[in-house]
Amino acid sequence: MLPFGGSPPVPRPHGRGPHGLHEQEQRHMSPTTSLHELGSGVLDSVHLRGLIDERLNAFLDAKSGRDTDVHLVSLIEHLRDFLAAGGKRIRPLLCMVGWHAAGGYGETEPIIGAAASLELFHAFTLIHDDVMDASDTRRGRPTLHRTLETGANGTTAERFGTNSAILLGDLVMVWSDELLYSSGLDQQQLVAVRPLLDAMRTEVMIGQYRDLLSTGQPTADVERSLAVIRYKTAKYTVERPLHIGAALAGADQSLLDVCTAYALPIGEAFQLRDDLLGVFGDPSKTGKSTLDDLREGKATALMAHALHTAGTEQARVLRSLVGDPDLDEAGAETVRGVLRATGAADKVEQMITDRVQRARRVLDEAPFPDEVKKTLDTFVTTTTLRTT
Repeated sequence: MLPFGGSPPVPRPHGRGPHGLHEQEQRHMSPTTSLHELGSGVLDSVHLRGLIDERLNAFLDAKSGRDTDVHLVSLIEHLRDFLAAGGKRIRPLLCMVGWHAAGGYGETEPIIGAAASLELFHAFTLIHDDVMDASDTRRGRPTLHRTLETGANGTTAERFGTNSAILLGDLVMVWSDELLYSSGLDQQQLVAVRPLLDAMRTEVMIGQYRDLLSTGQPTADVERSLAVIRYKTAKYTVERPLHIGAALAGADQSLLDVCTAYALPIGEAFQLRDDLLGVFGDPSKTGKSTLDDLREGKATALMAHALHTAGTEQARVLRSLVGDPDLDEAGAETVRGVLRATGAADKVEQMITDRVQRARRVLDEAPFPDEVKKTLDTFVTTTTLRTT
């Protein structure tokens, strides 16, 4: 099975597929060898997460060598704990799916390194996002800037934690590049993925900035909220990881376009589900408070739909409570009642369903191997019906 499903590892050759397959590998494959036989072990999600985590730990071990400054070692251990605290490893998994979608085979060290570099970059975005949102928890644990507050005393603790987290986030972004370039990719592969990585990084920054501009000012403009989702989540979480993996296997533009046609709707659905969980979810499962988004005044599609259909009193309630940094659980429950009464929650559920159907129509016609199609279809289910 590919990611998001499981099967035991099996022996397999390594290398690139039909779009750039090494001749030696071609000689060792029979005409009847299936993608399942070639990739079932590497693309089992548990197995792949293990490979990604092994690569990340090896990279951090090297950074913690005997000549490393003791203070840097401390930061590295904080980063290691942050990475170990959970996370679905969605981006490296999808990078590997993209690799297979374009004909790549096996768990070559360079491909694992490239996929792992995406997880390091993701750690950077999460660290900085938590600082910007002043979040106290992530995945049920204190955020990194809160953890780092223990490095200072008195009134400077909060600022010290924030500044340290910003620096560590910057360092992790640099290291994501270093991990990619030291992974053993050949020059042709590096040339292929560089513009995609540049685009991904630019897009997520644009998405974050648009999010900052709209935070605290929710409006009835659904398209405005969707624009943030496309840049901050759909392109960054789904489209570009698929693109990067496919490009490493030599994919042409037509295949990248198919990846996009699948990725954008399912990436939007992923974030729409996240927005619902941010208000209606179970914190014991999500690891995130259901007060954070409401206190922040996050301009989600959920809030936009509510404001669009709200009556005068309902709109007054939303505007008086959403964005209040001191909002308590009673106030949050009042907001939830308005979101239900206006039909906003149901509308977002329908938006998710529409995007799921669109993504699956793309998969039906996509020129992907059957195992890749099954994997991406499973991804649709696990990301849009999730409770965490």
